[in-house]
Amino acid sequence: MDAALVVPLLASLLAVAAGLAPASAARAFFVFGDSLVDNGNNNYLLTTARADAPPYGIDFPTHRATGRFSNGLNIPDIISERLGAEPALPYLSPELRGEKLLVGANFASAGVGILNDTGVQFVNIIRIGDQLQYFREYQRKLRALIGEEQAKQLNSLPVRGNTCTETAFGVATLRVGCSRTNPNLIAFDAGRGAACVLQTLYELGARRVIVTGTGPLGCVPAELALHSRDGECAAELTRAVELYNPQLVEMARGLNRDVGADVFVTANTYRMNFDYISNPHNYGFTNVQVACCGQGPYNGIGLCTAASNVCEDRETFAFWDAFHPTEKASRIVVGQFMHGSTDYMHPMNLSTVLAIDDERL
Repeated sequence: MDAALVVPLLASLLAVAAGLAPASAARAFFVFGDSLVDNGNNNYLLTTARADAPPYGIDFPTHRATGRFSNGLNIPDIISERLGAEPALPYLSPELRGEKLLVGANFASAGVGILNDTGVQFVNIIRIGDQLQYFREYQRKLRALIGEEQAKQLNSLPVRGNTCTETAFGVATLRVGCSRTNPNLIAFDAGRGAACVLQTLYELGARRVIVTGTGPLGCVPAELALHSRDGECAAELTRAVELYNPQLVEMARGLNRDVGADVFVTANTYRMNFDYISNPHNYGFTNVQVACCGQGPYNGIGLCTAASNVCEDRETFAFWDAFHPTEKASRIVVGQFMHGSTDYMHPMNLSTVLAIDDERL
């Protein structure tokens, strides 16, 4: 996929693949991941991992819950907005047919994680092996729509065997694992799982992959509610993240050496998020500990529901619910994705990636 982009995002990994449609030169995005990037797939599943009821979506353009775990837009939405493209539809949406296939597809599903046991409390979620299988199914639909040659130009993703079944992307990966065992072991296993996922994406034809580290999971309201008395971030989770992220960076660099090209671009999402957590007033936040929507300490207990406390000014809160950022916080992260220095994006930011790929066309 010479003109394609795969972007694994936030908590552990998201993947977005992008290609150029031969006629319109519009980028097509393919999103893989968890609740940070799920835009509605779980609405079509019998699962409790859903965000299809108010107050979710309170600031979405339609002011309706869409399945996004946000008050408004999520990160893939904002990337598409920056590129002047419409967001990819959930793969399970019945609206994803015909020319909508040319926009791409979102395969993400809330509740999944890199490790096999992440999300075991949820049933009927789309684990990464299934997300990749849906990707293959998408490719068959695309070839039937526009033909073999044009499909290759849009996204040259050969169908190959998946060697990483039951691995995935997830905000809960280190949180769940480290509550039971050694953070060193969990970080190692998660890094190994991520390498397997990235290798599979490359085998499927991805030639641009943004690999994101884990954000400051110890600082989310759910963890503060369980493990913090004074608002300090949970030390055990912070330690696990500190172990995992450098492994992820080195793994990505190693894969680049193996393939002889800068396929994998690493994003320092820990720093992107911690910047506004540690200096909230610089970003217009007045609260980076308490979730806007929730209940209990830090509004970090349970789900965000119609019975929850809901803040009036979402622009001043970094967290929407116990785990997920507000749209404003997501916009800050996407800004660094697009234009961040090498301290945030290595070896280049997304704007540079896209400019280089455009020159090759």
